[in-house]
Amino acid sequence: MSLDEDSLEYHRTEPPGKIEIQTTKSTTTQRDLSLAYSPGVAAPCRAIAETPDDAYSYTAKGNLVAVVSDGSAVLGLGDIGAQASKPVMEGKGVLFKRFADIDVFDLEFDHDTVDAFLESVAALEPTFGGINLEDIGAPECFTIEEELRDRMSIPVFHDDQHGTAIISGAALLNAIEIADKDLESLRVTFAGAGAAAVATARFYVSLGVKREHITMCDIDGILTTERAEAGDLHPYNRPFARDVPEGDLAEAMAGADVFVGLAAGGIVSEEMVRSMADDPILFAMANPDPEIDYETAKAAREDTVIMATGRSDYPNQVNNVLGFPFIFRGALDVRASEINEAMKVAAATALADLAKQDVPDAVVKAYGDQPLQFGPEYIIPKPLDPRVLFEVAPAVARAAQDSGVARADLEIDTYVEALEARLGKSREMMRIVLNKAKSEPKRVALAEGTDEKMIRAAYQLEEQGIAEPVLVGDEPEIERTAANLGLAFEPTVAEPTDEAYDHYADFLYERRRRKGITRNEAGEMIADSNYFASVMVESGDADAMLTGLTHHYPSALRAPLQVIGTAEDANYAAGVYMLTFKNRVLFVADTTVNQDPTEEVLVEVTHHTAELARRFNVEPRAALLSYSNFGSVDTEGTRKIRRAAETLRGDPAADFPVDGEMQADTAVVEELLEGTYEFSELDAPANVLILPNLEAGNITYKLLQRLGGAEAIGPMLTGMNKPVHVLQRDDEVKDIVNLAGVAVVDAQQNE
Repeated sequence: MSLDEDSLEYHRTEPPGKIEIQTTKSTTTQRDLSLAYSPGVAAPCRAIAETPDDAYSYTAKGNLVAVVSDGSAVLGLGDIGAQASKPVMEGKGVLFKRFADIDVFDLEFDHDTVDAFLESVAALEPTFGGINLEDIGAPECFTIEEELRDRMSIPVFHDDQHGTAIISGAALLNAIEIADKDLESLRVTFAGAGAAAVATARFYVSLGVKREHITMCDIDGILTTERAEAGDLHPYNRPFARDVPEGDLAEAMAGADVFVGLAAGGIVSEEMVRSMADDPILFAMANPDPEIDYETAKAAREDTVIMATGRSDYPNQVNNVLGFPFIFRGALDVRASEINEAMKVAAATALADLAKQDVPDAVVKAYGDQPLQFGPEYIIPKPLDPRVLFEVAPAVARAAQDSGVARADLEIDTYVEALEARLGKSREMMRIVLNKAKSEPKRVALAEGTDEKMIRAAYQLEEQGIAEPVLVGDEPEIERTAANLGLAFEPTVAEPTDEAYDHYADFLYERRRRKGITRNEAGEMIADSNYFASVMVESGDADAMLTGLTHHYPSALRAPLQVIGTAEDANYAAGVYMLTFKNRVLFVADTTVNQDPTEEVLVEVTHHTAELARRFNVEPRAALLSYSNFGSVDTEGTRKIRRAAETLRGDPAADFPVDGEMQADTAVVEELLEGTYEFSELDAPANVLILPNLEAGNITYKLLQRLGGAEAIGPMLTGMNKPVHVLQRDDEVKDIVNLAGVAVVDAQQNE
């Protein structure tokens, strides 16, 4: 099928379109309905009538944006009319929701005059927290935005103008740093003089580019004062007319440092690129075909050509989705009265800064595993980078507060945590642990220290103050890799071949000589980074360790079990996964260690898992699972689980609700616990699930993760004498950072 055929099928699949409305409150009982509508709804109505700002407390207004268009200038399609533009506006709503959790109604107005359009949009203010104007032709779009900004006390933002300006502005800030140029001396040539070009030129002036250094061209050539006096220009691009001789785009580009293309494909030649200043910057943003294609521009000259386009198949895509969702998120959350220039500059600066940070593995994978490292091929973040929300929205919110347009106070540090919670429960839960870790960082030995992921994780752990990482491995190799990755830090390295660690072999020999290990064998074993890191922790040179990235789980666990062992009050270790859903968190055990646990093992694993839950500020409610409900099936397997539950209920140390044996749905469905099995010790659904064997545990967490939409954190190893966590072989850097944070909190608990 062609792209068009695929798209038509995509859009017509039931239900047609791309959006739907869902309720956010329970509507399962008669009382729920009486609260949602009559008679209970009268209470918030009266409150809002008395205090209009209460609409933000009692309705969805504070998270609701209208995407408004007349369909007069749809990208790549032109003036197709209001109704034909609806798929684009629905798509805009999808992006708002996907990237910033903002709800959208798309509104397409079929008006003949600007005044009629203005009246319709202005009347929306009681309903919406913000207005996103979209695909409205120039010069009317300038008039419409200016009038609405004056009339309305909620943010009004024409993304076609400002989105391109902000994203390319971020790219410009980084491009000039790489090219060693400065804003005040830049000479910038624009191809295009419409809404996006004018807004971008204005924004570059806000960033520090001199207006007199900007040359703007339209289809008739350079915008000159002579053309302006002749009435050839509209009021919005007239300020960029220059007192220079008339000329074409080729003449305007000669000697320019920067070319900004917002016109049409194929209008720039290699010769025109060669005529530009040294190390030129080209933003060829016409879609789908840029003013000059990427390969041609790069090949036009031998010095550095920094190139950006509007396409996703080339480096440095200028994509408005990097801007509008996050700008509105910050503006809505401080109830800003407008989106002003300071907020736009803050957004561009935050994007530019983010491009200099290490890129998450998930983002790299999403873009075909291509290297993403700050430089000519990577000057702006990728749209799928989740960190954009945490960087841009707070920057915009802070700028709104500082510039006096915010109507709600916001503590920026806690705001970042609230934003993380919007993207998933796992981020909210991990933030609790990482904040604890930052309060008192510990030394964490990273056994596979030469691995690129471990080095990147060490950089993030140190930069964020989560831990004091120690990379175990060859020091020159680690330093070379860190330099190649562009990581500006001096890693702490422990090299097993260093004579300073010769005593580790003696330590290991003393521990294992009654297990058949000779002194020579102990010396050879210390060369293994797993044994080295284990001895480092057991001897007190490190507080915790991570391993497993390049080993199978059983082999990675062997050294820590032999050297560190289980805790004094524990006989068994266990692997636990934390699974997070939208409104629920589950701790599932055992998923990695005990193949066929006895009654005693189940009891101990339940204790360990409950303790782990409390480290995440979750009060445990434990269920021991089976295919039987409280004796409905009587076999040796079900009796084992039943006895373990009885032991736990009689154990004073089990200071949490626990019951079993029970089926999985009984454990997690409140109606079953309150109705059919009202005698259960659980007064609410379980959040600690203890599975009868390793097979069940492993299958359960993987099914919930892959089919149930759960996010998985782990496996977290419990029951060890000192903090040890064994990674999965395909774990990403964020997984290493998360488990290191858990290890630090474990070490804090052990003090």
